[in-house]
Amino acid sequence: MNINKRHIPLLALGFLALASCEPKPAQEEEKAFRLSDTMLSRIKLDSVVAQPVRNEMTLVGKVVADENRVIKVFPLVGGSVEEVKVELGDYVRKGQTLASIRSGEVADLERQSIQANADLLLAEKNLRVAQDLFETKLNSQREVIAAQKEVEQAQAEVNRIKEVSRIYGIGKSSIYTVKAPIDGYVIEKNVNRDMQLRSDNADNLFTIGQISEVWVLANVNESDIGRVKQGMEASIKTLSYPDEEFKGHVDKIYTVLDPNTKAMTVRIRLDNKSMKLKPEMHATVTLRYTAGGQLATVPANSIIFDRSKRFVLVYKGRSDIETREVDVLKSLGNVAYINQGVKPGEKVISKDQLLVYNALNN
Repeated sequence: MNINKRHIPLLALGFLALASCEPKPAQEEEKAFRLSDTMLSRIKLDSVVAQPVRNEMTLVGKVVADENRVIKVFPLVGGSVEEVKVELGDYVRKGQTLASIRSGEVADLERQSIQANADLLLAEKNLRVAQDLFETKLNSQREVIAAQKEVEQAQAEVNRIKEVSRIYGIGKSSIYTVKAPIDGYVIEKNVNRDMQLRSDNADNLFTIGQISEVWVLANVNESDIGRVKQGMEASIKTLSYPDEEFKGHVDKIYTVLDPNTKAMTVRIRLDNKSMKLKPEMHATVTLRYTAGGQLATVPANSIIFDRSKRFVLVYKGRSDIETREVDVLKSLGNVAYINQGVKPGEKVISKDQLLVYNALNN
């Protein structure tokens, strides 16, 4: 068949027109979001849990030594302080020398001891003479009995002075040694070298305390007294360790109010084996108590705040993660109470959730 060359362009155009009328291939749908293996290993999942709604109150308190493990050391004699061997905060062992006092009372006691021993020797000698005379019929039984009583009295005086010396911790000199009555830390020191002490001194020289357990005393305002119960959970924070929380319970409630502040004192007992808590430290005490009712709870750090709203990421699968708005009643510590938005048993992302949130919503 002969085709006129001038018709070829028209045929080409016709084929192009036909080709343009054929349906175009459908564009591939955008791939659905799927959590990568790397991101899955980074996130953390927590379950939504129904818990009793709790409240808290914040109190001001201070750390003190356990009064049952504290002993005040008083001087038993007056005199001049010769030496002080410990400083505030030192750890001491029972029987360790704390200070030495040169005392006239001790010197007088030593003189009494010498005199009492001399009197005892004389009384024993007189008894032997009386016994010898009685055997030779030169004196009576009554004189022997009298001599025996003198020996007993002299021996009693020697024993008395020995006991006083033992209590005072006195040797054969005019030095009185102040010793630690227990193992513990020197938490109070009221004596220095060359200090003069009167025999009627009523002030303690040292206070020794064992602080492996300590108390925290906190003041409760009169308006909050009805909420405080023995056994309540308590968390304590200090300026020295702002990122560390010490846990305890209300151990005692002092029912007497301070007449000046109208506050009631509560006591929290804390384990202090780390020795981080020191007496007189300021403490912030948080007491938690049940307010009534139950709500769904999630970790407080799982909440995402965006566009003046709060959201959580509800995880159902690697390809099924829902951004859900929640109504947060309040956050208490690391727990957020949810009025609505999630149900107990659901799982939420509580770590690196912002990365997932941005990937889902951008």
